[in-house]
Amino acid sequence: MEPRNRRIAVVMGTFLLALILFVAGCASGPLSTREKGVLAGGGLGAATGAIIGSTVGAPGPGAAIGGAMGALGGGVIGDQLQGQENSQAYQQRQLDQQQSEIRRQRREIEELRRRQE
Repeated sequence: MEPRNRRIAVVMGTFLLALILFVAGCASGPLSTREKGVLAGGGLGAATGAIIGSTVGAPGPGAAIGGAMGALGGGVIGDQLQGQENSQAYQQRQLDQQQSEIRRQRREIEELRRRQE
């Protein structure tokens, strides 16, 4: 790879990394599963795109295209995983409520038994 193309690839990669970190830093609180998927996919896509692009002499555009496609794919996968997490959390809350209700009813039954004796 020519030195000029290598410099462009380094500048583009650094820019994309800085952009990803900047966007991630703007989020309040911890990253969601969806956001983690976008960041991971974008990073992997940019790296892969730069490698593939360097073989044809265009690492910068390859990194940009790969980063965008990776972020899109990572976002879709992260969204699916987050949906599953939300569903599991909802089910767990329902189970906790049901267990609490069962405990309450058992206490009432025991109290009624004591009163009858």
